[in-house]
Amino acid sequence: MRGHVHVIGAGLAGLAAALDLSGAGLRVTVHEGSAKAGGRCRSYHDAVLDRRIDNGNHLILSGNVAVLGHARRIGAADRLLTLPEAAFPFADLADGRRWTVRVPRTPLGAMRPDTRPPGARPAAALGGVVALLAAGRERTVAEAVRDRGPMWRTFWEPMATAVLNMPPERGSAALLRAALLRSFLRGAGACRPVLAPEGLGAALVDPALERLRERGVDLRLRSSLVGIATAEGRAERLAFGDGSAVALEPGDAVVLALPPPALAEVLPDLPGPAPGPAILNAHFRVAPELAAEAPPILGLLGAHAQWLFRRGDVLSVTISAAESSPVWAMPRDGALSLLWSEVARALDLGAATPLARRLLRERAATFDQSPAGVALRPATRTPLRNVVLAGDHVRTGLPATLEGAVISGRRAARAILGG
Repeated sequence: MRGHVHVIGAGLAGLAAALDLSGAGLRVTVHEGSAKAGGRCRSYHDAVLDRRIDNGNHLILSGNVAVLGHARRIGAADRLLTLPEAAFPFADLADGRRWTVRVPRTPLGAMRPDTRPPGARPAAALGGVVALLAAGRERTVAEAVRDRGPMWRTFWEPMATAVLNMPPERGSAALLRAALLRSFLRGAGACRPVLAPEGLGAALVDPALERLRERGVDLRLRSSLVGIATAEGRAERLAFGDGSAVALEPGDAVVLALPPPALAEVLPDLPGPAPGPAILNAHFRVAPELAAEAPPILGLLGAHAQWLFRRGDVLSVTISAAESSPVWAMPRDGALSLLWSEVARALDLGAATPLARRLLRERAATFDQSPAGVALRPATRTPLRNVVLAGDHVRTGLPATLEGAVISGRRAARAILGG
């Protein structure tokens, strides 16, 4: 194929597709509806915090080969920092216990006590894994893993909620299984946390844009697709919100790297999952000496916040499936005060207060990752011969993650190059 490819959406999936397509010598134009590329992976300067923050807190692991490969091919591998150990500290604010789970190098290492949460027996840990591996596609995590012993509260429940942005009673066992098969079940080598000290935008988005510009790719911001005219099984015309339109020649193609709600507006007859729950993030800028007390990542139990992240002098906490948390409906100041109290307790900060704070509510942060929602995920190819899909909601077999986004973008490019 030697036509013109229009990539609609400059999130991580769209950028991954554009890199492969332009690398193959095709003419590529990337259209992004917002004023900034990156999608859910973008970074921006927050005026309240006076710091550059990520749109959301995303955990990258050393087993995320697609994301790490993306960083390497845009020359940004040095903008990611892989921690030396596959170790995850936890604090239980309900009883004050603290522990660190160290992922073993091999399955036999799982017999060591420090590879499990406190009180979790090896048989219970193994039984839960076996149950998840055997679960059918129609099962939720809670239906697959029935043991409600210590492993449930300290591992399965927080893990399912974080990975699927859904409580285990709703989230797909198959998706959680896919995530664990690429990480914890591969051992420590696949589970070392990977940080982006300057932000995800600086590591995964900005260098990609620079590489695309070097190849002559046209990036059009504030260019929202509002309609697709079709005829004889192919897209013939793209209409944009500013009134402009693009006629598609016989050799042209389109990559729709749009989230499900936006995709439904331009292809209403295409089945797809509904939007999923919201995610709430709270950011606190603190004195540098206070930030130094925090680990890069800390899992929280017995708290409303579920995970705590440190980058520079900003401490951030995340609540996944946030509408089910009492914090979601609280006024901003009350929510921030409550969450800061949990941060202070988790890090033993006493009466210290933040220098600045920010609460961000991200509605419909992921697609519906229940078994019913997963069954509706669309394939890469569409009924239109010259239109393919990309995005973490596309049928990759993985949850809505950065890894799934990159994989879907590259699959979309292959579908065009091979078709």
